[in-house]
Amino acid sequence: MSETGGCRGCGSPVPQRTSWSLVAATTVLCLVSATSVWTAGAEPMSREEKQKLGNQVLEMFDHAYGNYMEHAYPADELMPLTCRGRVRGQEPSRGDVDDALGKGLLGGHSLAIMLKEKGEYMQWYNDELLQMAKQLGYKLLPAFNTTSGLPYPRINLKFGIRKPEARTGTETDTCTACAGTLILEFAALSRFTGATIFEEYARKALDFLWEKRQRSSNLVGVTINIHTGDWVRKDSGVGAGIDSYYEYLLKAYVLLGDDSFLERFNTHYDAIMRYISQPPLLLDVHIHKPMLNARTWMDALLAFFPGLQVLKGDIRPAIETHEMLYQVIKKHNFLPEAFTTDFRVHWAQHPLRPEFAESTYFLYKATGDPYYLEVGKTLIENLNKYARVPCGFAAMKDVRTGSHEDRMDSFFLAEMFKYLYLLFADKEDIIFDIEDYIFTTEAHLLPLWLSTTNQNISKKNTTSEYTELDDSNFDWTCPNTQILFPNDPLYAQSIREPLKNVVDKSCPRGLIRVEESFRSGAKPPLRARDFMATNPEHLEILKKMGVSLIHLKDGRVQLVQHAIQAASSIDAEDGLRFMQEMIELSSQQQKEQQLPPRAVQIVSHPFFGRVVLTAGPAQFGPDLSKHTETRGFVASSQPYNGCSELTNPEAVVGKIALIQRGQCMFAEKARNIQNAGAIGGIVIDDNEGSSSDTAPLFQMAGDGKDTDDIKIPMLFLFSKEGSIILDAIREYEEVEVLLSDKAKDRDSETEDEDQPSPESDSQNQSAEQMTSGSHEVDLVDQESSEESSLNSHPESLFPADTDNAASPSPSEQISNPTEYPETTNLDGECTDLDNQLQEQSDTEEDSNPNVSWGKKGQPIDSILADWNEDIEAFEMMEKGEL
Repeated sequence: MSETGGCRGCGSPVPQRTSWSLVAATTVLCLVSATSVWTAGAEPMSREEKQKLGNQVLEMFDHAYGNYMEHAYPADELMPLTCRGRVRGQEPSRGDVDDALGKGLLGGHSLAIMLKEKGEYMQWYNDELLQMAKQLGYKLLPAFNTTSGLPYPRINLKFGIRKPEARTGTETDTCTACAGTLILEFAALSRFTGATIFEEYARKALDFLWEKRQRSSNLVGVTINIHTGDWVRKDSGVGAGIDSYYEYLLKAYVLLGDDSFLERFNTHYDAIMRYISQPPLLLDVHIHKPMLNARTWMDALLAFFPGLQVLKGDIRPAIETHEMLYQVIKKHNFLPEAFTTDFRVHWAQHPLRPEFAESTYFLYKATGDPYYLEVGKTLIENLNKYARVPCGFAAMKDVRTGSHEDRMDSFFLAEMFKYLYLLFADKEDIIFDIEDYIFTTEAHLLPLWLSTTNQNISKKNTTSEYTELDDSNFDWTCPNTQILFPNDPLYAQSIREPLKNVVDKSCPRGLIRVEESFRSGAKPPLRARDFMATNPEHLEILKKMGVSLIHLKDGRVQLVQHAIQAASSIDAEDGLRFMQEMIELSSQQQKEQQLPPRAVQIVSHPFFGRVVLTAGPAQFGPDLSKHTETRGFVASSQPYNGCSELTNPEAVVGKIALIQRGQCMFAEKARNIQNAGAIGGIVIDDNEGSSSDTAPLFQMAGDGKDTDDIKIPMLFLFSKEGSIILDAIREYEEVEVLLSDKAKDRDSETEDEDQPSPESDSQNQSAEQMTSGSHEVDLVDQESSEESSLNSHPESLFPADTDNAASPSPSEQISNPTEYPETTNLDGECTDLDNQLQEQSDTEEDSNPNVSWGKKGQPIDSILADWNEDIEAFEMMEKGEL
């Protein structure tokens, strides 16, 4: 089974993937060279340090790819926590087979023929990869047999579409990016082979999407019916589901030289900047009512857009959006999968996406500003510090706690290390001229000379009803250094500077300044406690402060502020202060607090703190966010359910006891292991196969009595996470863990032991730098411990069943910029926005709940036997026996 599109997030509420790229220089589109004036605000990085960082990136790639080859090959991807492969049909598939099969083949062929022509490498190559790509291309063509020409989202490579064995062909919808991210690869396949059918099919799909755009706004929706052409989802943005459609329109012009693609892109771009762009934010809107925001949160996939704006030449908004994203990353170490307009976490996962690194590379290429080298250095440090595990790099389950997810997507290997290496590489470090290639959305390289090869493609549907746009829209289309930085080396820094505190927790305006404005006779700004939604004067003040009012269908009201829409900078600051007061007001009116997730970190050999498991908190015992974390070796209690006096107190004294859920109250289990001398407890779910990847956050409630006598911390692990600890005990006997509110920095000595020696110096330096900033991180930790869900249901917290379990955190159906009643009583003080983080959404699709390594009590021999069966299955597939 294969996906027929290259979209970033099709078919999932949690965006999945793509990426974008950039061509460096072509004869048809100008681009700024890397020799641009560098910003005086950042010291230039020495050649030696750049080489050192580049070598570090190579070592990281070797670590990730080497572990894939050792533990996962020939599976699709590596599962880095359980050190095995993700096999189609046996582990959940995320629809990235097209990346592994088609697009990598063409990129590999492009480089192979280039190396062969140089006469030094790959003289044996005889177009083997191209022939495989051609065979695959013909297998994909039946997906285009629809009335619209838009392809089915899935096709069975053996049985096609219609046969019953195919188990596909019943789909009716596809995402815009899924159908619109084919032209580069299919056109390249046609140009390489001379078979025009591939480019013709991809062009027809693009033509249909263009014709179906909303004519009044020139925007396209997220999801479309492949048979009728009706828009199924009518919201529009630059993130998941649409992103690479825009990217490929511009790049198709660059690679193929067809002016109609540029005309279409410029039309769409004008609409994006008119309706979606609210610098530095990019917010989805409705295609029929583009002045109305469709949602008040942004997904991480829009991080590609600053890089696309560099290719377009619109450098200022690219710098602004990139800087906003970087401030979010500095707060959470990684970019959350989605975050709100006031920069609270909306979806807490981070699957090691490369889009931000991609935009960082292209902004450095355009500006030459060493600031972006420092940004790249931060990305390297965070990956090594928080995501690196013994078997590769693990995706983040929750950026707030540092817990891991058992996945390392293929796009991480294909894109992340490539962009980071190129960021620090000088021209002489690369054996070919990268300016001669264009990057696909998965960072594969296609040669620009394809634009003059096999051009006998039928162009049936040229751009129709193209409207000449305001010339000011194209002021930056073909930039050069003098235009971008008009005699001002501080240009880029001057754009970034106002955004330095956009995610800051502090008030934007000091008390002295406020008092002075009051003494001067100026009318004091509107306070949140005084606001009435029915007061016309108050609504006028809100408008002046750049605050807009959104009435929701369920009767609630949301407030969103855009500083750029305020009447003045002073009004904008008043508006931000008003929003902060309103957030505090909303927080204090919550009658039930939901505790945030906690972390169990394995710190003993060979894990050394690199494996972090998402744990559910307890509503009794010490609060790990306010007390020192608990560290100790683990031991199983007897009886294992912990529901009576322990028979093995000598085994758990001074240790963290492992107990199984069930048969009695959680508080009773805690008291029994505490009486036996345990310093903490981990309750493991008795529901085999349960996982934090698929289940919402679980909280352990008390027994309805006074629980002040419980002095030890208690955390809850689902079956999959608990089995990781149990299997570690079976293999290593002595396993030490850390119970905390958030993953802690690893011990420097154990870090040194495990890091490869060539890069140990830079690793230690990174660790020291991160440690030096730990004071700020600790402040964030304390603040994030006060997170609350604004939609919690107190009545569901204490069910009558045994093992009183707090209700899972509610799914975030919509974000809550600010929800408020019409009358309030609250002092208007500045509050930390981070205190308002909502609990992570429980609609997580990218999960692996059936990992056999995590099965309770499964012996290693059984695991190896299962893996051998997988290998045999792949061998049979290669021989055509399956």
